[in-house]
Formats: sequence, structure tokens, C-alpha cells
Amino acid sequence: MGTRILTVEDDERIRTAVRFALEDEGWVVDEADNGEAAVEKFTREPADVVLIDIMLPGMDGFELCRSIRRASDVPIVMVTARADTHDVVAGLEAGADDYLTKPFAPKELSARIRALLRRARVSTTDSPLIRIGELEIAPEQGVVKRGGDEVHLTKTEFRLLCELASSPGKVFSRESLLEKVWGYGYFGDGRLVDVHVRRLRTKVELDAANPRHVVTVRGMGYKLTP
Repeated sequence: MGTRILTVEDDERIRTAVRFALEDEGWVVDEADNGEAAVEKFTREPADVVLIDIMLPGMDGFELCRSIRRASDVPIVMVTARADTHDVVAGLEAGADDYLTKPFAPKELSARIRALLRRARVSTTDSPLIRIGELEIAPEQGVVKRGGDEVHLTKTEFRLLCELASSPGKVFSRESLLEKVWGYGYFGDGRLVDVHVRRLRTKVELDAANPRHVVTVRGMGYKLTP
């Protein structure tokens, strides 16, 4: 079976257009018109990427994203009719890896999905164990420990941490992290980086409000320090 995409959209016209665009890429497409049906479909047959419209009847897109994220680290793209900062940030805080604003071109949707799939499949073999203070990062195993206890990260959070850990003390700009972690730059959004850094801090820092390791360098970007 090929790559499976689950698209969750209550507007049948949009859902059909998205399905045609994705099937043109050779992907297998599952559809759901509400959150409850999407949870059932995903539980029965997990997808490789999930597209979630924010405005859904019943369970909204944010809650659906949180529900799927509790069970899986599958790449998730939130779709919103507005570029409103609140919607974008709320979707990313709910656990999404990326977002798209309607109306979007099929080529942009396909590019986002290909980037997500590339990131999900990139091998990190032959990477040594990295120690940063009380953090231990094993890129080959996909494991992070803090003080000896394993920390669960999504694939995007893990790639972000590994990228920062590849050169401790080096400042990475948002543009650089978009290219290295998300796999694209010109249509990227720095909010992707900012929100994922905040989520990462809640998991790897003892005090996320006063981070010791994932540090902001004002006007420049982020770095990882011992």
C-alpha cells in the first residue's frame, strides 16, 4: 500500500478537490467530514500524514489534532481559512507540524506533504550520542532523555532538537531552521519555529519559562547550550 493521507474537511467541494490533487500525486486518500469520523478512521488504519481543517462540526480541528497527537506522532497539517495569528499558533500548540491557509494551490499542498514525508523518513544513523547538561540525545535511536528519564517528542520536535544539538552554542536563525527541519524556506513561516521551540522547552527544560538549554538569542534565533 502506498502513502496514505487522511484529509478531514466538512466542505465536500473542498474535500473532493483536495482528494483529486493528492491522488494525482499517487497517494492513497482517506476522507472524513468531522472529527469523530476522523478518529475512527485513523484508529482503524493510521495515515502517513493528516490534514485537518480547523472549523469542523462537533469536535473542532484543535481538539482532533490533540486527540491524534496523544496517540501518534504522525505529521499533521492544520488548514485554516484565516492567516490569523491566534488560529495558526493555537493549531501548532495543539501539536500540528505545519499549517496552510485557504485558498491554497495544489502544488503548495503537495510540496508541504512531500517535505513532511521526507522529514519523517530521513535516517539519522551513524550519529553519536549527544550530551547537553542533563540531556542525552540519541539520534540513531530517536531517543531523548532528561536526567535519565525518556522524554517523548514528536518527529518535528526531535529533528529540531537534533539540529540545534548538531552544533552546541551555534546560533541558528529561523530561516536556517525552516530549511533544515521543515525542508523549505521561501514559503515558510517563522511562527513554526517559535511555537515548536516553546513546545520543545516544555519537554526538555526543568523550567520552560526560564530555559537553560534551548536559548533565544534576541534578533538572531536560537541555540543549544550546556
